[in-house]
Amino acid sequence: MYEGNQNWVPPLLMDRRKLIDRKNNPFYKHAEMEMFLAERDGELVGRIAAIINDNHNKEHNENIGFFGFFECIDDQIAANALFDVAKQWLKAKGVTAMRGPASPSVNDEYGMLIEGFEHPPAILMSYNPPYYQKLVENYGFVKAKDLYSFYLDSRKVFTEKLTRVTEIVKKKTGVTVRPLNMKRFDEEVKLIRELYNKGWARNWGEVPMTEDEFNYVAKDLKAIVDPELVIIAEVKGNPVGFGLTLPDYNMVLKENKRGWLIPAIIRMLLFKKKIDFSRVMILGVLPEYLNSGIGGVLFYETGARSVKQGYPHGEASWVLEDNVMMVRGAELMNGEKWKTYRVYDYVL
Repeated sequence: MYEGNQNWVPPLLMDRRKLIDRKNNPFYKHAEMEMFLAERDGELVGRIAAIINDNHNKEHNENIGFFGFFECIDDQIAANALFDVAKQWLKAKGVTAMRGPASPSVNDEYGMLIEGFEHPPAILMSYNPPYYQKLVENYGFVKAKDLYSFYLDSRKVFTEKLTRVTEIVKKKTGVTVRPLNMKRFDEEVKLIRELYNKGWARNWGEVPMTEDEFNYVAKDLKAIVDPELVIIAEVKGNPVGFGLTLPDYNMVLKENKRGWLIPAIIRMLLFKKKIDFSRVMILGVLPEYLNSGIGGVLFYETGARSVKQGYPHGEASWVLEDNVMMVRGAELMNGEKWKTYRVYDYVL
């Protein structure tokens, strides 16, 4: 389906296996998933997973399931068969709606690309053919929420106004910003998990990550993270927010066509210095500091440190369409909305 598509980035097969490993991935301690393949005349034409995330339903007082890992040829009959089997499995479990795509959760790949196909996906973001939107909406799915990605260019970001406002907020709040301390990695991960679960608890669709889940993800990120791009904001020594930005290794993984690990590692080592793009993956503050301006300081510091580390371009993704503070922050940095992802709902 992606043959000849210059923007698609082949996923690492090892990472895919870990995502669907129902025995060892701690996500499945509170979630169920069944996976289905569609065949026609012995040829594979599509796939889908049906997922129930108990922690999501508890957190948001909902009774819904999800679909994810969706891939399909441009054929409505094949797509309908996939959605039908996911729907039937979820209905048998007693849920009342299907949302997605979530592969397998909001903390992994989330949403379907509907605008910005001319740009390759940033690291850990999804990508799909344009016709997927037609297949989903023809089935009867309706928009639940849009997620935005903003393109950031250092030549436009550092305006006089942004610099002035950042300095004012720093003086007013006394906030300081420091990088991740790799020598205290386990302690830092625990601190960031607490900030994440407190700071993002009220966001639409967000689900607090368990300690096992967070450690599982952190273990993978440790190998690729740039500690200077993981920053923690503190006021009087107390952590109040953080930002996580990753070098966009997709730039060198695009040519790893088979998704094998060893060639990927070799490419990452050989061509790492050619990466000049980063992804602002997570950025935010505790609820009590939402109106303090510290979020803007984190944005500024993220941009400044990214440039210093050799990444003059980047993407902030993803941002909820109605997250006014984050949208304003991206716009304050002259961010250009260049991709839109959509999450869909379907009443069973």
